[in-house]
Amino acid sequence: MNSSATAGVGTCLSTSKPLSIGLTPVPICLLRRRKRCLVIGAEAEVELAASEAQPASRRLILLRHAKSSWQHPSLRDHDRPLSKTGRVDAVTVSRKLERMGWIPQLILCSDALRTRETLNIMQEEARGFLEAEVHFISSYYSIAAMDGQTAEHLQRTICQYSRDELFTIMCMGHNRGWEEAASMFTGASVELKTCNAALLEAPGKSWEEAFAVAGYGGWELQGIVTPSSNL
Repeated sequence: MNSSATAGVGTCLSTSKPLSIGLTPVPICLLRRRKRCLVIGAEAEVELAASEAQPASRRLILLRHAKSSWQHPSLRDHDRPLSKTGRVDAVTVSRKLERMGWIPQLILCSDALRTRETLNIMQEEARGFLEAEVHFISSYYSIAAMDGQTAEHLQRTICQYSRDELFTIMCMGHNRGWEEAASMFTGASVELKTCNAALLEAPGKSWEEAFAVAGYGGWELQGIVTPSSNL
C-alpha cells in the first residue's frame, strides 16, 4: 500500500504517525470541507487585499459658526459672543452630526469668540467632538473676508495639520469665505447660513491625494446640516 493510501485509512495527516487504536479516521467529506474552507479563506484574503488597495474616503465638514449677538455694539467683531438662538442651534447641529456619524477627528477652528463658543457647546453635547484634536487658526477669521482665497487657505492648513489616519476633519469659520470654499470644492452653489455645516467627501489615501484627485469642483456634497433640517 502506498503512503497516500495509508494516510487515508489510518495515518495522522500532520505527523504521518499511525493513529492510536480506537480513534476514528477523518471522514473524506470533512477533509473536502476543510479544503474548501482553505480556498474560501484564500479568496477572502484576496478580496481584503483588494479593498485595502482602494483609496479611502476623506470627509470634510465646513461649519459656519452659530448666530452671534449684537447686544454690545462696543465689542470688536472678533469678540462678539453667541446669541441665545446661536447656542440652541449649536446644540441641535452637534446632535445631528453625531447621529449621522460625522464626528471629526481633527477640528481646525477660527479663534474668534463666536466660533470658539460654538465649538465648546458642540463638545459639551457630543463626546466625539470632545475627543477630537483641536487647533485654533487665527487666520481663519481674516481669510474669510478676502474674495476667493479661503478654499486654497483651507486646503493648505488641512494638509499641514492632518495625518493619513484622520478621515474626518471639520473646519469652523465665517462667511463669506466658507460659502465660497464649499462652492469651489464641490462645483455647486452652496449657501451656508449661521450654524450650517456642508458635508463634503472625496477619495484619497491621504488628504493631499484627496485634494489632488478632487481638485476644485470634484468634492461630492453629501448634504448640508442646518438647525431646522430633518436629519
